[in-house]
Amino acid sequence: MATATATAALALLSPPLPASPTPPPPPPLRAILLKQPFLRPIRQRRRLSPRPLLRRRDPVAACAPTADAETASTSRSYDALEAERAVAELLREHGASPADAASIAARAPGYAAMLADGVRELDELGLWESWSSGAGAGREVEMAGLGFGRKVYYMGKAKSRRDRGVVPLLESVGVRLSSAKLIAPYVSAAGLPVLIDRIKFLKEILFSSNVYETLISRNAKRMMMHLSIPADESLQSTLSFFEKMEARYGGLNMLGHGDVSFPYLIESFPMLLLCSENNHLKPLIDFLQYIGIPKPRIASVLLSFPPIILSDVENDIKPRINAWEKVGIEQEYIGRMLLKYPWILSTCVLENYGQMLMFFQRRKISSTVLGVAMRSWPHILGCSTKRMNSIVELFDDLGISKKMLVPVVTSSPQLLLRKPNEVMQIILFFKDMGLDKKTVAKILCRSPEIFASSVENTLKKKINFLIDFGVPKHYLPRIIRKYPELLLLDINRTMLPRINYLLDMGLSKKNVCSMIYRFSPLLGYSIELVMKPKLEFLLRTMKKPLKAVVEYPRYFSYSLEGRIKPRFCVLQSRKIDCSLTDMLAKNDELFAEEYLGVGRSLETDIQSSEGV
Repeated sequence: MATATATAALALLSPPLPASPTPPPPPPLRAILLKQPFLRPIRQRRRLSPRPLLRRRDPVAACAPTADAETASTSRSYDALEAERAVAELLREHGASPADAASIAARAPGYAAMLADGVRELDELGLWESWSSGAGAGREVEMAGLGFGRKVYYMGKAKSRRDRGVVPLLESVGVRLSSAKLIAPYVSAAGLPVLIDRIKFLKEILFSSNVYETLISRNAKRMMMHLSIPADESLQSTLSFFEKMEARYGGLNMLGHGDVSFPYLIESFPMLLLCSENNHLKPLIDFLQYIGIPKPRIASVLLSFPPIILSDVENDIKPRINAWEKVGIEQEYIGRMLLKYPWILSTCVLENYGQMLMFFQRRKISSTVLGVAMRSWPHILGCSTKRMNSIVELFDDLGISKKMLVPVVTSSPQLLLRKPNEVMQIILFFKDMGLDKKTVAKILCRSPEIFASSVENTLKKKINFLIDFGVPKHYLPRIIRKYPELLLLDINRTMLPRINYLLDMGLSKKNVCSMIYRFSPLLGYSIELVMKPKLEFLLRTMKKPLKAVVEYPRYFSYSLEGRIKPRFCVLQSRKIDCSLTDMLAKNDELFAEEYLGVGRSLETDIQSSEGV
């Protein structure tokens, strides 16, 4: 019965996600409490009492601070310092070290202010005697005659009998005071020193490395965006935690920042404070390392799916790992999948795998294909079969057969996570360029990654870059048809440096545009490994003019050692001068027939020319 009551109270801190459509969300817990007069904080009640009217003063004099105001400000500052010292004393009595007590008290101003306001209220009303008898302060203590700091101390001592100093501890790590007061009674039994050490241990696990902060937030956003199946209880609590993070400044980008996300984590999962370091947390860390998750990356898994921290290794985690092994996922891949998609340990994702398996079977696609796809992109396990089917139907409309679909799914399984309208935008983008349905299907099969990109942020930017450089618009359909991968090249790191290299070598913009039109893969070749050595050989050894590569830019596609040099040696030994097209475009048989005579092999003549 006590457990049920505790669970019900803690549930107030992380309400379940509202379904759509739903009535408006309930008001915050603090707003509910403030409606109850007997629960309204003392400061709030005092504001309701009428204030005496102030006399109109001279404007200039009103702007200048008065001696009384300065005295009141000094007194308030002194009271705050006294209250902080009193809180630190209370924490020491509950077992905190002097250093920890001072640090916690300094970072719990709300708790100290609450006690100080209570003291001022009793001072004003003269109710210390009745308070002392009700709070059990002791007959020997004459409260009215004590100093402000001692009164705060006894006020805190009365309040901390139940929470044992845990409220200021929770506030010191960023938990809202209202939430801290709700959580404290259910975790205080562990003792203040234990909780201090536990919080330090949790923060060390989750936030000791700041190298992966960006990856943590990016993956959390991706998991949320692509989830299209009903969430179970653990996943709902995770989504609720993410939504609390999203509602603050910085959103999920701050998930890996401990000072920001740790308070929300505790509010959403307060039972984390009851997880023993030696009996629970350390065995969990050891197991995650055992299945292949590097220690610096463990925080990524735990922050993306905090219910894992509450799970028992033997009774909860291992059985689910075994379930994946039974369907053919090796343990080494399970560790990698868990790193990319920690939600594979949720019940709803495990159940959705069975639905996906039946979907593939209905399509007469081997379960092996699904295994390959989810190893590389485990996020598809959170995708409903209804959404998958809508994407596959679009592929059917393009004329993609089952045989053609398999390599698409295995090489780019993220396409199954796309929304139909996103895929349609890409199809229409190609059609607007003048490409027919058959060509679009070929592009999908050849480079499916293109269909996982953004029309506005990726595809149009590449096209506009080429047009701005000077490539005529009517060149574009042929360029994309011959080399669609160009749309995936980075403008600043790949395309622009290669164009600048060709311009620096003496070619004009018109020449470069012509080369791109004739052989668009040119923009994907490495400058140092491909373009530079081949161009130097052409100019220095072969003594060809630079315009030769303008006429035949495919020259860069041939192997320097395997084709260009051997054929040049043959032609040089026979004192034959020919174009790059005649030299390289022919296969070995045609080249041997034309330049060596019928029946003689190219390899034999190459050997003889090299021996001269």
